[in-house]
Amino acid sequence: MSVLSLKPRSEDVDALMREIGRRARAASRRMALVPGPVKDAALREAAACLRDASAAILAANAADLDEGRAKGLTVASLDRLALDAARIEGIAQALESIAGLPEPVGRVLATYERPNGLTIDRVATPLGVVGVIFESRPNVTADAGALCLKAGNAAILRAGSESHRSATAIAKGMIEGLTRQGLPADAIQLVPTTDRAAVGAMLTGLNGAIDVIVPRGGKSLVARVQDEARVPVFAHLEGICHVFVHAAADLGMARAIVRNSKLRRTGVCGAAETLLVDRACAATHLAPLVTDLLEAGCAVRGDETVRAVDPRVTPATEEDWRTEYLDAIISVRVVDGLEAAIDHIEAYGSHHTESILTEDRAAAERFLAEVDSAIVVHNASTQFADGGEFGFGAEIGIATGRMHARGPVGVEQLTTFNYRVRGTGQIRP
Repeated sequence: MSVLSLKPRSEDVDALMREIGRRARAASRRMALVPGPVKDAALREAAACLRDASAAILAANAADLDEGRAKGLTVASLDRLALDAARIEGIAQALESIAGLPEPVGRVLATYERPNGLTIDRVATPLGVVGVIFESRPNVTADAGALCLKAGNAAILRAGSESHRSATAIAKGMIEGLTRQGLPADAIQLVPTTDRAAVGAMLTGLNGAIDVIVPRGGKSLVARVQDEARVPVFAHLEGICHVFVHAAADLGMARAIVRNSKLRRTGVCGAAETLLVDRACAATHLAPLVTDLLEAGCAVRGDETVRAVDPRVTPATEEDWRTEYLDAIISVRVVDGLEAAIDHIEAYGSHHTESILTEDRAAAERFLAEVDSAIVVHNASTQFADGGEFGFGAEIGIATGRMHARGPVGVEQLTTFNYRVRGTGQIRP
């Protein structure tokens, strides 16, 4: 029986969560041994089930959206929550794309022989149980579940109240696809309560059942997870992403990339929040870039030089350089060259994604080498900060830490490894 069928009692959330953890741990042991072709068949079956359940998913999402509007969710939050036929098809295609990825489990990462004749292989293995806590993006249900499954893990998914109906409908289709191929239903479990005590229980690790936590949501959620989790966390607190227009930037390219980086989707973590323009090209590049943004409906907050370009620009405060707007707002500053741009990013950035626009290869290589962010880009939009665009099929999130996983977290990042040592009777002197 899937946990989806359990009826949680508000007075006993901890007991419910411990049971979910126990089932996930048992499922993870089975999943670690499932052959790649079987996992891939289950993912393709899950994609078919989601397509078949499209009407039910859209009905659930409509109810979530109605409640979200009544609660006064922002336009950006409603956009993250909304599903339509095209987005459901995109989710199904993502599952099929993940199924088509190379098998991550069992890869021999290194092999060598010691002078005493021992042979040692370092082999990719599943992490075990991955806990995912998310808010308003219902597609995370499918993406996270599929990535965990592909990597031989079990997943415990906790959706926020904003997306709970949509996530439940998606999880039902995912589980149906798994079970049709003989995989354990408990390999993907959606926590069936929106009680916030469930989050606290997950952060304890559920008596050792959870191996890693991935938060997907706003700053307050991520900060809580990072502060309270007793297990490792893959996450980014903010996406304060920068585009630096270097003196040697092609203006036409810069105009297209800046617009796309900021405005393609303003509510994603890879959206540019600050534009830095080299003073050496400000006379030719600054006005067109600022005008483009303003004419596209983007509010611009700038320093004194930027405000002189257009009276519609409002003053930028110190806080603006540290703000993730997730909206049609951008802060713009003129800087004295490459080194000043790098210094600004180090001082105000969140180590997520930064882009340099330049035809000077030496300047680009210095930027790529010196900027300490998970994703560093040359002559392309920051909105490529996405697991699908990296060829991962999908992502469970983007991590800005320095341990184990960094950048988009895909199937390979959801594995660990062990050492397999083979001998012929050796003993240690």
